[in-house]
Amino acid sequence: MQNRNILIGLGALFVATITVILINAYLTGVEERAEVRAEEQQLARIVVATQELGFGDALTPENVRLQNFPANSVPTGAFRGVEVALADGRVALRPIVPGEPILASKVSGADGRAVLAANLPEGKRAVSIPVSAVTGVSGFVRPGDTVDVILTRQIPGEGAESQDLMSDVILDRVKVLAIDQVANEGAVEPQVGATAVVEVELYEAQQLAIARRLGTLSLALRNIESDEASGRQTVTNRNVGSRLYIGERRRSRASENASTPVVQASAASSQVGVFASGPSMTIFRGTESEVYPVGQRGGSK
Repeated sequence: MQNRNILIGLGALFVATITVILINAYLTGVEERAEVRAEEQQLARIVVATQELGFGDALTPENVRLQNFPANSVPTGAFRGVEVALADGRVALRPIVPGEPILASKVSGADGRAVLAANLPEGKRAVSIPVSAVTGVSGFVRPGDTVDVILTRQIPGEGAESQDLMSDVILDRVKVLAIDQVANEGAVEPQVGATAVVEVELYEAQQLAIARRLGTLSLALRNIESDEASGRQTVTNRNVGSRLYIGERRRSRASENASTPVVQASAASSQVGVFASGPSMTIFRGTESEVYPVGQRGGSK
C-alpha cells in the first residue's frame, strides 16, 4: 500500500513537471513568434498597461506587458522591456488607461516615490492658495483642470470705504495640480477642498503670495482646450448691475432760510418773522434785541 502511494506521488510529480515544461515551451514559442512577427512587420515591442493605473499605483508584472507597436511611432520615453519598466519600484504619477504605453514621464524615477514635484515641468513651481465651496466652484475644480485666478479686494485710497471693491484676473490659464492632498487627475468627483495647488512660474508664485494677503482669491473654471486669453479689465462696484447713483442731498433755499434765526423788527411786528439778508448789526437793550441792516459802506440802508 505504501509503495502504491509513492508511485502515485511520483506519477503526479512527473505529470506536473511535464505540464510546466510544455507551458513554458508554449509561452516561449509565443514570445519568439511575436518577436519574429514584429521584426517582419517593422514593429517594436514596448511596455503597455494591462489595467487602469492611478496616481501612486505601483507597476507590477500583473498590470504591464509587452505589445507590438509601429517602430516609426514609438513614443519618447517608452520602455522596451518589462524588467526595465519594473526596476527601482516605479509607480504611476499620472492616470494610465489599459493599452496605453508606459512612458518615463508618467512614472516615478529611481526613488520609486509618487511625489508632486515629479509632475512639475522645468521652470515651474507648485503653490497652494486657499479655496472654499464658493471660491473653488463648489468642488468642481479637480486636479488637471485649467482655471483663472481672480483677486477681489478693497479699492485703495483714503476715501475708499469697505463696500468699495475691485476685482482683477491676476493669472489666467493656470493648471491645477491638486486639491488638498488629492493629486490624481482621475479623481473627477466633486469634492470641496480647503486648498488648491496650482502650477505657475516663479514670478507668478510671488504674485500669488502677495495676493493672498491683499484680498480674497477665487478660481474660475474654464475649458481645458481653450486658448482664449482672459480679460484683464478691472471690475468695480459700478460695473455690477445698474449705474444709478445718488449723490449728496442738498438743502433747498427755503430750507436754508428756515434755518436762519428769526429776529424781532419792532414791538409792533413782534409776531412777524424777519429774516436777515446781507450784513446786519444786532443791538441789545436789556433782554431785547433788534437787528439793523448795514449797507456795504457801513451805513444803514
